[in-house]
This record gives sequence, C-alpha cells and structure tokens, in this order.
Amino acid sequence: MKRDIAHTDCDNRIDEAHKQDLRILVVLPIIAILFLAASALAGCTSSKSAADVGTEQPLAKEKPTTLRIMAATSLKDVLQTLAPEFESKENAKIIFSFASSGDLQMQIEQGAPADLFISAGKKQMDALEEKDLILPETRFNILGNDLVVIVPEQEGTTISVIDDVLNNRDIKKLAICIPETSPAGKYAQEALIKAGIWEGLQPKLVMAKDVRQVVTYVETGNVDAGLVYRSDVHNSKASRIAHIVASELHSPIVYPVAALADTSEPVLAAKFIEYLRAARAASEFEKSGYTVLSE
Repeated sequence: MKRDIAHTDCDNRIDEAHKQDLRILVVLPIIAILFLAASALAGCTSSKSAADVGTEQPLAKEKPTTLRIMAATSLKDVLQTLAPEFESKENAKIIFSFASSGDLQMQIEQGAPADLFISAGKKQMDALEEKDLILPETRFNILGNDLVVIVPEQEGTTISVIDDVLNNRDIKKLAICIPETSPAGKYAQEALIKAGIWEGLQPKLVMAKDVRQVVTYVETGNVDAGLVYRSDVHNSKASRIAHIVASELHSPIVYPVAALADTSEPVLAAKFIEYLRAARAASEFEKSGYTVLSE
C-alpha cells in the first residue's frame, strides 16, 4: 500500500515537471518573438527620426506686412533706393504711388487707400490736416530742396540770373510743372512772378504734369530749359544745372511726411517715418541732392 502511494507521488511529480517544461517551451518562443518585434519597431523609429532630421523643412517665413505710401514724384529714386533695407528689417512690403503732391492730395481726399503721405509742399499736407485726414502727431518736415534751372547737357546755354530765362535768345521754350497741382510748379511761378518776368514768359511756357516730365522735355530737346528741384537732376545724364534760383524768390521748399488717419498699419507707418529721419536715410538723401531737416 505504502509502495503504491509513493509510486503515485513520484508519478505526480514527474507529470508536474513535464508540464512545467512544456510551459517554458511555449513561453520562450513568444518572448523571443515579442523581443524581435520590439527591436524592429525601435529600429524603424530611429531610422525615421534620422531621415526626418536630414529632410526637415524650415518653418515658413511670416507673410510680409504691406505698407502703402503715396509720395511726390521727385522722391521716387531715393525712396526706391531706401525701401529694400526697411522691408528686410521689418518684414514689410512697400507699395509706392508716385505723382504730383496735388494729385496725391486729391486721391487721399477721395478715399484712396494709403498709410503714409510724403508731400513736396506744405500746402497739400496742410489741406489734409485741416480735414483730419492725417495723424498730426506723426507729421514732420524731413527734407528741403533747391529750385534750379536745367538745360540740355550738350547745350552751351548760360544763365547768370533768373531773368535770363526770358532774355536769353537760346531759350525759346521753358518748361515748368503745373502750379495748381505741383509744388515745384508753384515755387517756379512764385520765383518768376517775384523776378517780374512771369507775364513776359507766357509765350515760352510749356506746362508739365510733374518734375519728371520737365526733365524729360529738357533731355529730349523738346524745350530749351526747365525749372525743377536740384535732386531731380541727380540721375539725369542728359541735362545739367545752369542756375540755382535764389531762395528768397520763393517759399521755403520743404517735404512733410505724415501717417494718414485711416491707416491700417499705424505702427509700421511710424517706424518708416522714424527710418526716414535716421542717419542711414539722411546720408542717402544728401547724396541725392536734398537738404536734411532736423525737425
């Protein structure tokens, strides 16, 4: 009886050991498979990360802010020279509209969209301020200029005094800007009236829409002389200054700037005004024939 019980216990222990071995044989392959799968997944993830590092695209640059500027034609060259530096510094895109100051004044009064106005005369800016169309605290006189008589580069015309535009026989046609819309034309009219030769010049006068047109008329020989700003001759290769008109013959030539009352970018407009009054812009203005004002 005791031998039977012992034999049975022994068989039970053998069966239990056999079952345990079977469990181990089953589990080990599963663990191995799971380990290999985890390793493969980690390898894929690492490879993807490495690939991503090499091909990662930079973040898209923020879209530039648009600044709309209306400016007198005489400022075209120098402003287009200065604009790229400001655009890069402030991530801005400047859209210029150039015309005579009087035409720009009328466009602003009629609701043309713009953020900033730079006039070649006080009269136009004064008119806008009276109608509350500018921000007065942003208004500054930034530049001055000289009124000059220009002639074709190859011509030997000499002008000693302003009266010579009337008395010199070589000057049969004299171009000036339209006084009613262009400050340059108004300054020229004032000088000719004060010199006492306005009436006598009427048969010779040719009216132009802006200073650029006057310079073109002179360069092409369509007129014999013209009255423009000193800065207008800076880039001209076919005209030269024959005479600088005495400043006492006309009102002071100043260029005021101001942000418009309905600007959509008041902060950027203020930054551009500050930029125009800084040393970098001042150097470029002086090089182009302007006088930089300290106000």
